[in-house]
Amino acid sequence: MWIKLDNKSKLALSRQIDHQIRQEILRGQLPAATKLPSTRKLAAELSVSRNTVVEAYNQLIAEGYLKTYKGSGTVVAEGLNAKDLIIATAQNKQVKQKKLHKERIDFKTGVPALEHFPRKIWSKHYRDICENILPSEFGYTVTSGVYELREAIAQYLYQTRGVVCDLDQLIVTSGATQGLSIAAHLLKNTRKKVLMENPTHRGLREVILAAGCSITDIPVDIQGICTELIQKEKEPSFIYTTPSHQYPLGSILPIKRRLELVRYAEQNDCFLVEDDYDSEFRYEGRPITTLYELNPERVIYLGSFSKVLAPSIRLGFMILPKSLLDKGKYLKKYSDVHSDTLSQYTLARFIKSGEFERYIWKMKKLYAKKRQHMIQTLTTYFPNQFELLGHASGLHLIVKFTDAVFTPELLEKLEANGVRVYPIGSFYSQRNVAQNDKIILGYSHLSLEDISSGIKIIRKTLTE
Repeated sequence: MWIKLDNKSKLALSRQIDHQIRQEILRGQLPAATKLPSTRKLAAELSVSRNTVVEAYNQLIAEGYLKTYKGSGTVVAEGLNAKDLIIATAQNKQVKQKKLHKERIDFKTGVPALEHFPRKIWSKHYRDICENILPSEFGYTVTSGVYELREAIAQYLYQTRGVVCDLDQLIVTSGATQGLSIAAHLLKNTRKKVLMENPTHRGLREVILAAGCSITDIPVDIQGICTELIQKEKEPSFIYTTPSHQYPLGSILPIKRRLELVRYAEQNDCFLVEDDYDSEFRYEGRPITTLYELNPERVIYLGSFSKVLAPSIRLGFMILPKSLLDKGKYLKKYSDVHSDTLSQYTLARFIKSGEFERYIWKMKKLYAKKRQHMIQTLTTYFPNQFELLGHASGLHLIVKFTDAVFTPELLEKLEANGVRVYPIGSFYSQRNVAQNDKIILGYSHLSLEDISSGIKIIRKTLTE
């Protein structure tokens, strides 16, 4: 038979046999009703024990590839020709290989400097927790999150943001995305209209739409969401806003507009969802106070550790008004039961030990350095030809260039030259080409050399 065995392979001989027979069936090389050699005969041909072939045949019979009939031996089952599927898989591999082009300088946003993640400290705590927690902690735990982490988050928020909440109001989530999804499902029962900043993060729009809500866009100006335009809207379920650092434009919502939002929520019996996604990284003064403190019973507060530590940790939190707490816990429970317990304990210890604040301070200095380097580089290559928008916070800059519009053709040229940038127009619900004279430049994950090279390439491409 055509089977070839490799005695040096880590794959068991029986697995090699059943894998090769399976592939020949799927390719159509072994049509339905084809009779296979007896186990004794095939074992002799391959110089293996009969039990090895029996194991391979039994596996294929169990999976439905083969059938056995008394007096007829073992034959291929019907309807298994997947030749088209195999070809499609091969084509997909070719497509993936084509995408492995040279590495680009990507000015994407929201990605921390992952090479600085505190691996040694994190792994030390994680290992210690794995070795010493009670066996019962490896089972299912409280839906809201382990007590230690909720306590650590509450203390941290009070010390750094002045936020006061009961531990019962805190729910640990798998990132802020899950928090927004829970909020959308929680509030859509009677009203499905959501008022949302425009422009905003397109992925978060999809989260709200996926929950079955509709979105009414509210424009944003240099002071954040335009609260005067909200007044005419009737009966929304909630308003989504990023008041401490509007995404992507970077504006900070002034107290007058914050009060207008709260009054609107009170008068219209709706809620405000405050996404506080990167408030730790403010380079001038202390972090901005929260919308939540103005009326904790009307604000759902979302936070995440993705921008501060690493997206892979998948930990965030939400603070719910007491009136929504039971339903919120219910939705969390039947979303994923609870977030990863071991990571929760690790993060709790990381925060309580003071290492978290030290890490933030270290990263804040690093990001401030990168931010300043980007501004200096822009000044070098575009003297008096650009304008910075937004405030001195976050992990990106908004840059408006004089006499430059980032058309699809220009973006394609930049890509070909090794740089990827993101026009602001692409963040609007209806792509707004009028805003494509501005681009968002994320710098947190880039080296100083990459920042310099990227800006230089942008300059060269614009002048070609």
